Amino acid sequence: MTKLISWNVNGLRACVKKGFLEFFKEIDADIFCIQESKLQEGQINLELDGYYDYWNYAEKKGYSGTAIFTKRKPLSVNYGLGIEKHDNEGRVITLEFEEYYVVTVYTPNSQTELARLDYRMEWEDDFRLYLKELEKINQLSFVEI
Repeated sequence: MTKLISWNVNGLRACVKKGFLEFFKEIDADIFCIQESKLQEGQINLELDGYYDYWNYAEKKGYSGTAIFTKRKPLSVNYGLGIEKHDNEGRVITLEFEEYYVVTVYTPNSQTELARLDYRMEWEDDFRLYLKELEKINQLSFVEI
């Protein structure tokens, strides 16, 4: 059985200062997904022996971002949905394994007074279609994070 952990860290650098690495080692997950890393490439150096790491950064500094750490090397890695207007926020990483896909996602917020509701609804439709396409490509089990 695969041990899978998913955690919205709300800023990985702050989380590391509060014991993230100790928890990470103690929990010993096979796959560990994080959302809302709020990082740009090169802003943190994590020593995670025995893990492959995959990062998707937002273009906007200090915003969004996802990562997956896995003990097994995936067959393939995909960043985003393949839709430019969604993919600049670092919200989705998909790993393909022989038995299943792992998709980590940090879903957009509708914001105060629903200022971004139209975008959020469009995101929901596009994300659903993305998952349905993965399902069509390969009749594998599906795990969504």
